[in-house]
Amino acid sequence: MRMGSHVLAFIIALGVLLSCSITPRAAAQPQWVTPAVEAPRVSFHTFESQAAGTDVSFHVYTPAAYVDDEDRRLPVVYWLHGAGGGANGIVPLSRLFDAAIESTRTPPFLVVFVNGMQLGMYVDWMGADVPLETVIIEELIPHVDANWRTVASREGRLVDGFSMGGYGAARFGFLYPELFATVSMIAAGPLQETLTGTPRASRREAADLLREVYAGEQSSFQSVSPRRHAAENAQIIASATRLRVVIGRQDEIYENNRAFHAYLTSLGIPHDWIVLPGVGHNPLAVLNALGERNWAFYRAAFGEPDGAPE
Repeated sequence: MRMGSHVLAFIIALGVLLSCSITPRAAAQPQWVTPAVEAPRVSFHTFESQAAGTDVSFHVYTPAAYVDDEDRRLPVVYWLHGAGGGANGIVPLSRLFDAAIESTRTPPFLVVFVNGMQLGMYVDWMGADVPLETVIIEELIPHVDANWRTVASREGRLVDGFSMGGYGAARFGFLYPELFATVSMIAAGPLQETLTGTPRASRREAADLLREVYAGEQSSFQSVSPRRHAAENAQIIASATRLRVVIGRQDEIYENNRAFHAYLTSLGIPHDWIVLPGVGHNPLAVLNALGERNWAFYRAAFGEPDGAPE
């Protein structure tokens, strides 16, 4: 099936708005409530977080199928954005998802656009009182299941993310396999064993991130690493989790992803290893290069036959 011009336009907009560096920088005050984004089928919400001691925001994309059938429950994609914040990506992403659902390239699903803050790293910070992981896992997910008609089981949840969000998706998927049946890591980072520098950040910037989020300790960074979680839960991940690792061959973090792919293989964890020739650290190029493979992955996650719709 060829991609329509309107879908291609959405993806182009996505690349412009979502392409961001994983370069760490000094963190501002945690922004638990972000500005509302207006987009078709997208709604802005907050809930009172006991862990954070304040309101926390998120956005939800709701497909037409959810509105048309009031008895239908839908699976949920938890989308984790990259560094810099995710507000600018909500419009093009929601349109991209909507176009794929409306054209039956994938079955319908809800999308929760998580507030991962500018550089939240999807962990409970060890250098400050920012319990981001606790807020997402222990409060946001139950809140969504209680207020939307979801498939409230691991089979009904897919965690996906780009760059910092891919790191978060790996963390959540490997640490909480009872919550997520499907994990997607797109250009994920940081995946290296220590945070002493990255291909997209200087040593000083990496040190700033290590200090602010991980209390300045390499052991703290390692204690919440996807590497550690994969090793701890390798058996259940291998037997029950659908996983893909997607990376552009020209991405600066390609080698870190290749090493992580090799690490998962050494643990006996099956996964799709997708290398996109000529693609850098850019969501536009990633999605264009993935093409139908992206929606085949979603169809498989949500129980549809592995094949393109007619």
